[in-house]
Amino acid sequence: MKNIAIIGGGIAGLEAAANLLAKGYAVVLIEKSDGLGGHVSKWDRLFPNGEKAERIITELLNGIKRFGKQIEICLQTELQYFEKKNGIIEITLTNNRRLLVDAVLICCGFDLFKAEQKEEYGYGIYDNVITSADLEKKFREGNVVCKNGSVPKRIAFVHCVGSRDEKVNNTYCSKVCCVTAVKQACEIKELYPDTEIFNLYMDLRMFDRYFENMYQQAQSKYGVQFIRGRLSETSENKEGRIVIKTEDTLIGKPLKIAVDMLVLMVGMQACASASELSAKTKVKIGSDLFFDTKDLFLQANLTNEEGVFLAGACTGPKTIPDTINDARSAAGRIHHYLS
Repeated sequence: MKNIAIIGGGIAGLEAAANLLAKGYAVVLIEKSDGLGGHVSKWDRLFPNGEKAERIITELLNGIKRFGKQIEICLQTELQYFEKKNGIIEITLTNNRRLLVDAVLICCGFDLFKAEQKEEYGYGIYDNVITSADLEKKFREGNVVCKNGSVPKRIAFVHCVGSRDEKVNNTYCSKVCCVTAVKQACEIKELYPDTEIFNLYMDLRMFDRYFENMYQQAQSKYGVQFIRGRLSETSENKEGRIVIKTEDTLIGKPLKIAVDMLVLMVGMQACASASELSAKTKVKIGSDLFFDTKDLFLQANLTNEEGVFLAGACTGPKTIPDTINDARSAAGRIHHYLS
């Protein structure tokens, strides 16, 4: 039986593992955190249909559990050493365990942009400035209130925080921020119908099936207000409300709005461990620090290093369906390579 090491236990790693196990391979799944499921495990509901994230994670975990001893899961573990010898890859983990494998699949995913880097937005400074990830946690806990426990009467969502921003060297679009903002705005209105909501966007990129329907529903059913303009300044008034300054670029007028909660839609960026993995495996990364594929169109799961493959958001921002499909593709590529 041939052995495959998968680096990353998010949804890409789980789906790839299930596909490879079904093809008769032995898999070692290496995850640096203390749990599986990655970012999706921390979400409440998913766009565009409100699906519970918990069900997706449960099904992915069930997909690997049925193979028993054919898979080994190593939590709180990272790759320490990597070397190829005569077609076999020798790896050493942080627990000093040495393994010989026939292929390695990198599925290390992404990190969320650290909103503290945009000081002008007030994250970490004002209590009621939170990120989209923070809000998702509030949805999961059933505790969508301000710091003082009051129900927010006015909320503003700011798109493209850490994406399409030359100042932080992230010039790409993170792909899911716009639709996440629309989803979360609709969820707020379902909880608090009287709450007034503003979405401050650069360009709305509702690219996938049913996304445009969500955007239309946000306006027609829930009355969410969309303002085209980038946030320029954030402050806090004496009442503890967040005062934001922006410009409505469609009408060419400056705006000043006081809200009870400000939600920053943080984008995706390459995970911190990508550069370290690149140095150890010699797999190339791009100027955006995501991994480079061998061929963007025809060999998206292959790398410049034979026997090392890629899947998921480690090669750039992806939706959940894109990530799952990419993982299946990677499993097929590995099977073709080993057979």
